[in-house]
Amino acid sequence: MSKPVLGAALSIKSIPAHRDWLLERQRDLEIQDFFRADLLDSDWRSTAGEIKQMLSGHTGRLGIHGPFWGFKIDSHDPMIRQAVTKRLLQGLDAAEFLGATQMVIHSPFTTWDHNNLDLYPESRGNIVERVKATLAEVIARAETIGCEIVIENIEDKDPRDRVRLARALESSKVRVSLDTGHANYAHISTGAPPVDYYVETAGDMLTHVHLQDTDGFADRHWAPGEGNIPWVAVFRALGRLTSNPRLILELRNHDDVRAGAAHLAALGLAE
Repeated sequence: MSKPVLGAALSIKSIPAHRDWLLERQRDLEIQDFFRADLLDSDWRSTAGEIKQMLSGHTGRLGIHGPFWGFKIDSHDPMIRQAVTKRLLQGLDAAEFLGATQMVIHSPFTTWDHNNLDLYPESRGNIVERVKATLAEVIARAETIGCEIVIENIEDKDPRDRVRLARALESSKVRVSLDTGHANYAHISTGAPPVDYYVETAGDMLTHVHLQDTDGFADRHWAPGEGNIPWVAVFRALGRLTSNPRLILELRNHDDVRAGAAHLAALGLAE
């Protein structure tokens, strides 16, 4: 059975150092420049054009990390929701320009929500309705340009919440993402299930994974092997999926990408 081929999350500054590694296996790539509000509000097309030139010859799957700083997708305030919609549409503009087919956005669920949402029977439905109000135009645009939106776990303590939300949005272009480090933090620091449970719970709704290691105390974004995530269990769960998720090394130090990939390869889990 063939092993999955790893990809990486890189920026315009780090792509050149890893271009040969990307092209040798046509690895998946996630561009990490276009979540920045200052870039989206300036001449982002010049940056995107430079990136396209850097990626000449790259045929792996391409995605971007969408905007997320300073907002949530379930805001109660209609004016804030309008601003969030605008930001996410800007992200899709960049995705379309680049030819990206996936955009990562952040889950609205918090640790507070886990203990408090069920105080009122309407709370969960209200989150879905607020997210629908924020994302309706975004999802319609994503469907038009063929770009999948994947919802990444941030503080999510119950891995089912994000999956239910994605399904409630009723679009073939909305799926879920897993960040292994966020899940490990939630497991060790807040009592959430282990990382592999997040994979099992999402099943084939999972089409994107941020691979990063942590100690469970903070969002370290270490290379696999530097923390305590049980990678064999995680990849065993991933191996049961048929959704072929993009496996993206998202590390604090982009220079560690190949070392992280080498660690997983040495375990016989990926290439």
